[in-house]
Amino acid sequence: MSQKKLPLASDELVQIYRKALAYGFSINEVDLQIKRHLKRLAVTEKKEALKLNSRQSEVKRRLSLPVRFLAFAVPSVFILVGLYLLGNVVTPIFSYYVSDSVSALIKPELLAPIPESELLGSTPLVVVEDRTKEPEEIKTQIVDSVELDFTNLANWFGDGQVPDFAAQNAPISEYILDIPKLKITNAKVKVGGTDLSQSLLAYPGTALPGQHGSPVIFGHSVLRRFYNPSEKNPRRYMSIFSTIMTLEPGDKIYITADGVKYTYVVQNKKEVKPEDVYILTQKYDAKKLKLVTCVPEGTTLRRGVVEAVLVE
Repeated sequence: MSQKKLPLASDELVQIYRKALAYGFSINEVDLQIKRHLKRLAVTEKKEALKLNSRQSEVKRRLSLPVRFLAFAVPSVFILVGLYLLGNVVTPIFSYYVSDSVSALIKPELLAPIPESELLGSTPLVVVEDRTKEPEEIKTQIVDSVELDFTNLANWFGDGQVPDFAAQNAPISEYILDIPKLKITNAKVKVGGTDLSQSLLAYPGTALPGQHGSPVIFGHSVLRRFYNPSEKNPRRYMSIFSTIMTLEPGDKIYITADGVKYTYVVQNKKEVKPEDVYILTQKYDAKKLKLVTCVPEGTTLRRGVVEAVLVE
């Protein structure tokens, strides 16, 4: 273990005593001189130590505040960024389930498809999903579908197949949708097709705006943090339906088709399973509208459906 260096080493003291005796000095005189010398050295060292401590204290005083701030701020910033990223994923899903407004309108259990006999009896257009598959096969396909591209409407259904409708020549191929509450303006709705990254899609064979039945319009959704329906956003259709499940009964939806503007009023909303293609069913006793997207937002677990009725 290292020791503090003495002012005079033992061999130096021996030499001093020998020289002092050789010149006739007494040992007491030598001791007195050495003690005085050591005392002067101690005083000098103490002064130097005080000066050094004073300089160190001054430096610490000047640097302590910013250094302490950085020591606290830097890790705090990283923690907050991590929590923010985690919150972007967890918060929308959590709030989706605890929201009073949503829970008041969504039934606690998912709706089951209506019997095939009733479905085929209500409309000749819909081909019902294939239920001959084993439960395990269906479960596996649903899990695998997470890897699919959901900007492609063909991947939205549990069996990976788009249900077919009877051939129909639509008099219009596009129309416009506006939802003021959600700041959606001049959104292009294409009749037919599968690319949801370029427009909303009205399922072919479903009713046109103003007709009896229900136009069924599909739109993509992402986490609400990235919701940007602005017309200036070139990727607006990637997030355009992210917030449709926040619509409440009485909210208005406008559709402009072939120069005519139609006003629909929201009636209700619900959730269904991906394979529940019965949402495409056409009932001709009323003029309605259905908006469909994936829920909870940012996931592909289920489908959210907003239903509205045409007001004359």
